Amino acid sequence: MMDDTLRDRTPATGAPESLAPAEGEAASRQGNWRAFLRVFLDNRLATAGLILVVAMLLFCFAGPLFYHTQQTKTDLLAQTLPPSHAHPLGTDSYGFDLLGRLMLGGQSSLEVGLASAFLATVFGALYGAISGYAGGALDSAMMRIVDMLLAIPTLVLLLVISAIFRPDLVTLIVIIAALSWLVTARLVRGEALALRDREYVQAVRLMGGKRWRIVMRHIVPNSIGVIVVNATFQVADAILLLAVLSFLGLGLPPPAASWGGILSDGLNYLYDGYWWLIYPAGLAIVLTVVSFNFIGDALRDSLDVRLRGR
Repeated sequence: MMDDTLRDRTPATGAPESLAPAEGEAASRQGNWRAFLRVFLDNRLATAGLILVVAMLLFCFAGPLFYHTQQTKTDLLAQTLPPSHAHPLGTDSYGFDLLGRLMLGGQSSLEVGLASAFLATVFGALYGAISGYAGGALDSAMMRIVDMLLAIPTLVLLLVISAIFRPDLVTLIVIIAALSWLVTARLVRGEALALRDREYVQAVRLMGGKRWRIVMRHIVPNSIGVIVVNATFQVADAILLLAVLSFLGLGLPPPAASWGGILSDGLNYLYDGYWWLIYPAGLAIVLTVVSFNFIGDALRDSLDVRLRGR
């Protein structure tokens, strides 16, 4: 009698049947994230790159809170002083403390790199997703625009635009972002072409889902792997572009600083033995750019493994 009662109650609750799929889905997602973290952390270069990026962010943005220097007025009596207790990395040709100058220049370089990469990634992802999902004549027209812009050398176009407009921080971010979204658009467009024929996208379309909703809710989220990986490379490329502009004298005007500008000023003393004017800024650029590239490579490998594990 008791067994019959329990047997009757079990189907009525439906708890095992309703909870099992949710628990299985949660366990699957947790397993995917564990696999992602495991593959990423097993990559020693990526781990070292992540540590270096965090250290560089702390150095540039938290460092000035503890190491106070004067970075707005020149001191010609303290020009090119060698490293000492008062100036751990010496001073530059304007009398600025070089360690504080590196922190200030790092702020500008990282802000330009991160902000321009974010803008370029967002616009490029939307552009590519719309183009790939729309297909047909609209896709062809949108991609021809991308091809024409890709045919123009980025550095040449960047030099021309920087010479026309006053190179403040916001202008440089917008200019670099405007020239960096093209690769993202092509990559996401390729993903959109593959995703638009999937069953769930077709189902949403047959149910009357709007195109914009399909793009934002299904195409872009399912392209997030490509978007995130490309964004890390965008940061590194933007930092390099700013360094090149500053090196050529078209970067941020004084008293603002950037690593490329510090390196450019130091090259005037290349053969005078003032190594502290060159190597610290050059090393900061190389370490930051290589670190972001290592992180991008590891993210690409980790996301591929996670997707294969689904």
